[in-house]
Amino acid sequence: MSQYEPRVLSGVQPTGNLHLGNYLGAIRNFVALQETHQCLYCVVDLHAITVFQDPAELAANTREVAAAFLAAGVDADKHIVFNQSRVRQHSELAWVLNCVSRMGWLNRMTQFKEKAGKDREKASVGLYVYPNLMAADILLYKATHVPVGEDQKQHLELARDIAQKFNNDFGAADFFPLPEPLIQGPATRVMSLRDGSKKMSKSDPSDLSRITLLDDADEIARKIRKAKTDPDPLPETADGLDGRPEAANLLGIYAALANAEHNAVISQFAGAQFSQLKEELAALAIEKIAPIGDEMRRLTNDPGAVEQALDKGAARAAEIAESVMGDVRRLVGFLGS
Repeated sequence: MSQYEPRVLSGVQPTGNLHLGNYLGAIRNFVALQETHQCLYCVVDLHAITVFQDPAELAANTREVAAAFLAAGVDADKHIVFNQSRVRQHSELAWVLNCVSRMGWLNRMTQFKEKAGKDREKASVGLYVYPNLMAADILLYKATHVPVGEDQKQHLELARDIAQKFNNDFGAADFFPLPEPLIQGPATRVMSLRDGSKKMSKSDPSDLSRITLLDDADEIARKIRKAKTDPDPLPETADGLDGRPEAANLLGIYAALANAEHNAVISQFAGAQFSQLKEELAALAIEKIAPIGDEMRRLTNDPGAVEQALDKGAARAAEIAESVMGDVRRLVGFLGS
């Protein structure tokens, strides 16, 4: 039996314009996890500034993501919802872990190479050490489990390496747990409605490529009806989706929103025309997404309510964080700790 209290930490960057992919890939899972785990859900605004952010947009986007958590069903009374910068211990522990982590470890992080591109000399130092801050986010609460997608698995492995090295360096066996990835069944990979080979993204120039959480019922229906398709009827088996990315995407979205088995949805629409799938998908998406958008708008129009939730969550998070950070200071040898 583990000596650590089972605890989940997960975060979402405040990039604004949250879309269906953000909901199905992360936020919906947050709601389910709170039924089985103690959870901390963080709007990671410190991570956001690894590339320049307009300050007013950053503040608005932070409130929007927090509003999305609450509107989707996260219970901020039973669990902890906060923005990262409100808890100063994240930055403090990140510096300690910068001094524990190794350059060679960071040099292997593929996400930095992808985000920095060819001209890495112009990338911010923050973007380079971003994985160490992610490790601090997790270890500050001695989180035992972290929901991660494919693009973050490498960062979680790094967090485990850093935790182990800290424990060894400072003679504190098992001080930090080695966090485990939380696997929640097959990931829903939501692709663009205009190109089934590309991920749904807020940066796509076409507004028709994505369904945002703030789209109203008419907009959701319009975007689904205009989604790219091919001329053939829908297939009878999963094998029939090979080479048909748009069909695979729309059926996958339907299955995820209906919480149904993918093969069962393929059977449901076998031989049907896209028009039938689109009409039923539009109705389902409106049922699931439109109420979240309505509640997000209500919360966004009452920023005081969001601020109050974040303040309360930050105070609760800081209480846990300071308890851990006090021990870290003592172990490292900082006077006055």
